[in-house]
Amino acid sequence: MGTATGSAFDTETLRRGIEGNTGNTLLSLYSDDAEIRIVDRNNQPSHPTVLHGRGQIAELLDDIYSRDMTHKLDRCVVQGDQVAYSESCEYGDGTRVLAESMVTLRDGKIADQLIIQAWDE
Repeated sequence: MGTATGSAFDTETLRRGIEGNTGNTLLSLYSDDAEIRIVDRNNQPSHPTVLHGRGQIAELLDDIYSRDMTHKLDRCVVQGDQVAYSESCEYGDGTRVLAESMVTLRDGKIADQLIIQAWDE
């Protein structure tokens, strides 16, 4: 991994952010007006959860990183201003979560992200 040519998106910062203990590093990768759409069992494609701006994204990350769980960046592909990555997570009780993200960059920052996630039930 490394810095993507042209987009200045640093995948090593993405790895450190995802695998870290707080959402602060990850939050630094988002533009001020970024949007995240989340699709999962409870938020289906017709009605995804939609977060607007770094404030709402910070709240999500604070919630996620306050939980007893680990996060791992499994794969990441950068092509121009598009990034796709896979993330695996595990709660302290062994429950696993998988998430796939498709990202659009603007000036090297995440401007739009679609997250599709599934977890053990």
